[in-house]
Amino acid sequence: MLRLYHLILGLILVLLIPVGAKFVLPRFSPKKAPNPPAVSKLSNSAEGNVWQKILGNTTAPTNWQVAVCNGNAPLLCISSKGKVLGTVEINIYPLEKIPDFQKKLVAAGIPTGSEIDYQSSKYQSQLLAALKAWVADNYATFAKDRQAQYGREIILSTYPPQPVPIGKLQGIRYGFAGLNQEGGVQEQHIGHVAFDGARLYVITTAFDSGTQTGKFEKLENLAIFQPYLYAIAGDLRLPQ
Repeated sequence: MLRLYHLILGLILVLLIPVGAKFVLPRFSPKKAPNPPAVSKLSNSAEGNVWQKILGNTTAPTNWQVAVCNGNAPLLCISSKGKVLGTVEINIYPLEKIPDFQKKLVAAGIPTGSEIDYQSSKYQSQLLAALKAWVADNYATFAKDRQAQYGREIILSTYPPQPVPIGKLQGIRYGFAGLNQEGGVQEQHIGHVAFDGARLYVITTAFDSGTQTGKFEKLENLAIFQPYLYAIAGDLRLPQ
């Protein structure tokens, strides 16, 4: 069971932004992107949702529930008193579909296209280097997109990538926050990425009006759930 200080940590994370690379990013347009249809209730029909196969033990704040969302979308629903507070999304990419990551593996010293135990101690440092390179590209792409679209009024503070277990896989936890000029949190993103030798797993959630899926409507709910998300990611049934 998570200790009380994990809750406290989650609540103050939005105030204590980790020291990392910082970019000047735009203030978002006051016109918000349309939100996806609200999930009114959890359903028994979630057989096509990949979370059904990989979800291990779950933990949540008092009176909160974690369950696989209805339908085939790869979403995990976090709810309280029948209301969905947020979702966590997972995307799975076969290695043959992501040539850029193949290049990162090769650059890190891991040949592709052969029988390799990517989880062996022999390749752990190289695999983490490839995942960190993937995260760095993610940060750079996001910063470039925002700068090109809006201007220079939001500061992006990135979290230093942290090696963490994701199920039985060695992965990386990462994230970033967009801070406005008044010091408020305009957006916050939390991600996990891991590779099993055949597939890249990317688990994300956010507080961001422009994000369509994998998001929380309220920043405080994301902050409260954050340490529980870390525990859930660590207990996933991965690799499949």
